[in-house]
Amino acid sequence: MEVHFHGAAGDVTGSMHLIEAAGKRILLDCGMVQGSPEADARNFAPFPFDASQIDALILSHAHIDHVGRVPRLTLAGFDGPIFTQRATADLLPIMLLDSASLQENEAERSNRKRKPGQPKAVPLYTRDDVRDALSQLHPLDYATRTQILEGVEIAFRDAGHILGSAIVELWADGRKLVFSGDLGMPNAPILRDPTPVADADLLLMESTYGNRNHKQRSETVLELSEILEAAWRDHGNVLIPAFAVGRTQELLYWFARHWNDWDMSRWKIFLDSPMASKVVQVYDHHHELFDAEAREIWRGTPNPFRLPNLRVTQTAEESMSINRIHGGAIIIAGNGMASGGRILHHMRQCLPKRQTRMVFVGYQAEGTLGRRLVDGAQWVRIHGHDVRVNAHRHTVGGLSAHADQQGLLDWYAGFRPSPPLALVHGEDLAREALAGEIHERFGVQATLARPGMTLAV
Repeated sequence: MEVHFHGAAGDVTGSMHLIEAAGKRILLDCGMVQGSPEADARNFAPFPFDASQIDALILSHAHIDHVGRVPRLTLAGFDGPIFTQRATADLLPIMLLDSASLQENEAERSNRKRKPGQPKAVPLYTRDDVRDALSQLHPLDYATRTQILEGVEIAFRDAGHILGSAIVELWADGRKLVFSGDLGMPNAPILRDPTPVADADLLLMESTYGNRNHKQRSETVLELSEILEAAWRDHGNVLIPAFAVGRTQELLYWFARHWNDWDMSRWKIFLDSPMASKVVQVYDHHHELFDAEAREIWRGTPNPFRLPNLRVTQTAEESMSINRIHGGAIIIAGNGMASGGRILHHMRQCLPKRQTRMVFVGYQAEGTLGRRLVDGAQWVRIHGHDVRVNAHRHTVGGLSAHADQQGLLDWYAGFRPSPPLALVHGEDLAREALAGEIHERFGVQATLARPGMTLAV
């Protein structure tokens, strides 16, 4: 068995690893590179392998940095089965069709501004391309060992990261490879904890927060309540860039759970995302994947997705009308790194106002607008306009859907014996810190995966 690393090997987007085993070629994830115009351009580059020779694709979960190039892969000739957890299969049409719509709209905008002699912009893929790719889906349940190709078996375990997220166990050539996908935090709300795995001949493990530990969630929830109270006192709006799957649901969960003590009924709450109502339906169909406390909250009043003052906006006109509200609004909009989507329109309007609270509740990748704001930028450019940043900025790290350093170490400690591992899905500072801790505690020298690197097991 050989593993070839092609993405998320030194950064946190573009997850893609090729496995050669039992005479087959299996791709783990096919994610979009995110973070900057240069990163966007990498998504158009040819794949570093012959897509038509891939026998199967396995997707760990529905975030775009893990699935965003799947239609591109089928366009390049891949016509094999795509295996993923059942809830992920329900989320994929929502995520990929939205991505295609953004790609088509961006190409259209570029072509309207195209100067004579400039080449015509084309989208990375279209909605029709997405529909073609989705015809190859094969949904699987958790904890079901399945032969996907001759000599190759897999099983999905709950990764606790977002709905349907999976740890992948893969058996071939008498060896076992485990791919963590993205691991969630233990004791996080809504989802169950990441499933322990006992054995592996090689582990590919994410390392997004390999160099830090999150705040206790109780501290983070208290911090969130204080931010909301300060914004209300200052008659300001609260802007929260958040991806439609995962963090958005947790925010609404806390609003429902603290409905009375946070006096949430006084706010106008906007979920400004055309995807949101579709994602809600997927969550409603998969209560079996919730933890016990979340199932109880969903049965209670108010339901997190049906708060009496929650408005899910669909059209661009509805979205623009929010900007006429100058205080008392909580606006949750995509995307989570503020590198595109509707949040940019609200930021352009609200960032110059001192009463605005800008709340970052997830990882902000290098090169994104969110990262520049977290790092203290005083001016940013949004849709060609220079915008002064007077808003209060808050990084609420304890809501992360990724395991922190301690969570990663604890999950790795569940293996007996400690397997060799390669660290993926992390910037170098994070990976180096985690590798040092693993070596000191377990005596294992972790490999820091690089694009083009091959490991044999």
